[in-house]
Amino acid sequence: MKNRYLEADLIIVGGGSAGCLAAIRALELKPDLKVVIFEKGDIQYSGSIARGMDALNIVAIPNFTTPELYVEAVSMGCGGILDAPASYVMAKRSFELLKKLEGWGVYFPVDKAGQYRTLQYHAKGRFLTAMEEPNLKTMISRLALEKGAVAVNRVMGLELLMDSGRVAGVVGLNVRSGELVVCRANAVILAAGGTARFTLPNSGYLYGTFDYPGNTGDGYVMAYKAGASLTGMEFSRRTLLIKDANMPLLAITVTRGGRVMDIFDNIIMENECHSLSRMEEAFAQGRGPLRIKLSHLKPEVIEEIEHILFTTERPVQERFFKGRGVDFRKSDIELWPTECQLCGGHGMAGVVVNEKAETTVPGLYAAGDVAAVPKQHLTGAFVFGEVAAERAVEFIASNEPVKLDQDRIKAVEARCNRLADTSGREIDVRDFEYKVRRLIGDYVV
Repeated sequence: MKNRYLEADLIIVGGGSAGCLAAIRALELKPDLKVVIFEKGDIQYSGSIARGMDALNIVAIPNFTTPELYVEAVSMGCGGILDAPASYVMAKRSFELLKKLEGWGVYFPVDKAGQYRTLQYHAKGRFLTAMEEPNLKTMISRLALEKGAVAVNRVMGLELLMDSGRVAGVVGLNVRSGELVVCRANAVILAAGGTARFTLPNSGYLYGTFDYPGNTGDGYVMAYKAGASLTGMEFSRRTLLIKDANMPLLAITVTRGGRVMDIFDNIIMENECHSLSRMEEAFAQGRGPLRIKLSHLKPEVIEEIEHILFTTERPVQERFFKGRGVDFRKSDIELWPTECQLCGGHGMAGVVVNEKAETTVPGLYAAGDVAAVPKQHLTGAFVFGEVAAERAVEFIASNEPVKLDQDRIKAVEARCNRLADTSGREIDVRDFEYKVRRLIGDYVV
């Protein structure tokens, strides 16, 4: 099979939230820029936010909160382990980002006084700002394509190409056909997400993970092999979520008055979501199963929670709860630990970046869950997607074009051919993945 070759000024690996914002921002700054996006799924519905979202997790609203207070709050949530400049820049640009999203048609509820609705998520300050946009991903992917970005769907990044110490492009693999896709580019933005398929979820289903199962850590591997620094890789993260579904709901329910209870009816968490360690401790002490209680809330609050859960982020939850006969007015929601993951968005692991989204490799930038900006959530993906694009455009303008390393491409091709040769192998790849992930869960994390 012949390799496919592409030319670009900028290639973005990953078409999720960070990747789409990076493409949009790069083309806002330079409309004639050739921007290519490698996306292992379909860019319209790919990434951790494949459909909609209920909140912009971090917004420093002027005259209400400050970037300085956010840095203090997130530092507390990270046990003091934090490179503050990146988190500060994210918070400082967050309100400008909100207004930009509003301009695109994203809906942020306001009260009669015109104030945005904020909820208590962090230890200090009310930074979580309510948003109701069930079509968020389709909106930003459409904008990226309308501005001229070229999405190459069903292609995952395999390896970064180098030229005299700087990145020179990416070799990708078409996950459907096995075709290698080579893109020469003068700058690269990694936005390939974290590692969702690290251990097994409680259901035992390989792809039933909390995070997008296409996030397999390939961004970490590409960066590491190119010489970029990683950090926090020992910080695996797991959360107690809906048992057997592994879907998020803590920030939607608990911030609106829901109570996380242990088996003895002790309240572990209420009206805030920064005390996740207390949930882990309770479960480890044998006080599980934990559950979320909503039946004490006013009917209109329960209806609001149902509306968000069933229409915005994971609409399949309505069918899940209905099938199990769970009515929030009468029944509690059982929680169980999901799989462990490596992630810069919810955790503290990833590619080392500074406040300019620069890695330690010239011309290589990282944004979103692949980047180690602790607990940055969706705000960080959006902000640093833009920051990475701004710096990449500057880098491209001030540096000479790169050349492809054909020997390296041949080496990648030979490696792929070896891995694709199944002769003499008796173990199915899914069985192999199951055993490896179980081994990691039992003995590593």
